[in-house]
Amino acid sequence: AGTGDVASPPKVFNQAQSDPPTNLSEGEKLIYDKLTDKFLPTELAVQDISGGCGDFYAIKIASEAFKGLSTLNQHKLVTRILKQEIEGIHGLQIKTIPPSSES
Repeated sequence: AGTGDVASPPKVFNQAQSDPPTNLSEGEKLIYDKLTDKFLPTELAVQDISGGCGDFYAIKIASEAFKGLSTLNQHKLVTRILKQEIEGIHGLQIKTIPPSSES
């Protein structure tokens, strides 16, 4: 595994695309796959923001699963799915986005 570029842009997946990003690190891919399987997100970005060592991740996820839930409960859903991964890292930044109320 190579050292990541600290200023690398987040790897974003939108449901409109047919394939997830191919430039994910091993840790990013593991988190990405788990969240995709559980939440079927309409938008998902996973980024190792630790400089490539895999100690701190930023996650942005939009999903229908968050509809009607408080931000705290949305974050609890995400951390519950990533419980095993969280044990081995130092930090996690989560931004959850519930479905838009606008049509």
